[in-house]
Amino acid sequence: MSTSAHGVTLASIYQARRRIAGQALRTPLVRSHALSERFDADILLKLETLQPSGAFKLRGAANMIAALIERHGCDALEAGVVTASTGNHGRAVAYAAARLGVPATICLSRLVPANKVAAIEALGAEVRRVGESQDEAFGEVERLIRERGMTLIPPFDDPLIAAGQGTIGLELMEDAPDLDRVIVGLSGGGLLGGIGAAVKAIRPETRITGVSLSRGAAMWQSLQAGRPVAVEEVESLADSLGGGIGLDNRCTFSLVREVMDEHYQVSEAAIAQAMVDILEHEKLLVEGAAAVGLAALAEHGIEVRGQRVALILSGNGVALETLDRARRIAAGRV
Repeated sequence: MSTSAHGVTLASIYQARRRIAGQALRTPLVRSHALSERFDADILLKLETLQPSGAFKLRGAANMIAALIERHGCDALEAGVVTASTGNHGRAVAYAAARLGVPATICLSRLVPANKVAAIEALGAEVRRVGESQDEAFGEVERLIRERGMTLIPPFDDPLIAAGQGTIGLELMEDAPDLDRVIVGLSGGGLLGGIGAAVKAIRPETRITGVSLSRGAAMWQSLQAGRPVAVEEVESLADSLGGGIGLDNRCTFSLVREVMDEHYQVSEAAIAQAMVDILEHEKLLVEGAAAVGLAALAEHGIEVRGQRVALILSGNGVALETLDRARRIAAGRV
């Protein structure tokens, strides 16, 4: 696999696993009997909902902060780390920074749900609410870097972040080495790109399927255009999949383009139904972004009969009012 554009290698993913040991969990991969029967396939669920921070983002954040300390010493982060986030990455940075004794500031747009804001504040990080999009929140990040000398921990567009998320791919290949397909939510591309880099290096024939929102799918629109483009960020049950990929994207755009085999966009109705189905049949509370794999299977009729398929349940950061809205949408009351 060429690394000239994105810098993510199987070796860097193994290094990430060493760094994050003791912070991020090796999460279970469990078979869903209900979904396996429904789709006449072997459907496996990767439970990133069990991470201490509530989502997969802890892997990338912990890897990058630990790598910076490893390379430059703790004094290099004395001014603290900073990031912009749709919620889960901010919580991950706050958690990892607190564990490593590093101050953290998290910049969030006003679209980030209150439950995610509260979870970040509970970890001791400073929270700043800025603007109506992740791109606007990044303006505050840039100011803090410039004025305070803080260190950026980007939400996705860095080889260390993608390598951290890629540790999921290592676990998938160890627990189910004969996987036919992995279905992954696609936003900035750190999760899909990292998983894809690991899986394709170990088992190239395994298909990597990305799933985006029906509106505001920044990475997909960028891939269609052949370059990073800006899109309007919209409110969604899968709020973690919102936000742009950065017009100066240097890692994940090329990485996703290299490892993704096919892509689907899903409607709010399909996301809502998938969230309800996972709660009712699996007894798992998941956020909208964690349900998009099932949403794609159901809405697009992806042919998986007889295959072994992993769905990445990426996080559990869903507010009760959001779950109630999903139930209303699924019942046709919205």
